[in-house]
Amino acid sequence: MIARIWRATASHEKASTYHRHFAAKVVMHLETIAGYEGASLLRREVDGGVEFLAVTLWKSVDSIRAFAALLTTFDRSVHNYEVVFTDDRSHGDGHHP
Repeated sequence: MIARIWRATASHEKASTYHRHFAAKVVMHLETIAGYEGASLLRREVDGGVEFLAVTLWKSVDSIRAFAALLTTFDRSVHNYEVVFTDDRSHGDGHHP
């Protein structure tokens, strides 16, 4: 499993709007892509606004390549990590070789 991670910032006034957009629109779109395994959106207060950290889970790097090919623009600071352990009970026994 591969975790794809990217960051975004929003003003305090627009943070809830972005949260709703991610949950309602982004995830709904990702669910249509082969290899998509799930997503989390993390939030923290920062100077002058709110920072979001989006984590999407994919079956393989090939799944991410297929997804990325659909994009016309993307965050250049995206990082991919192999998930070597998770305690997320929805993903089996917690061990991912």
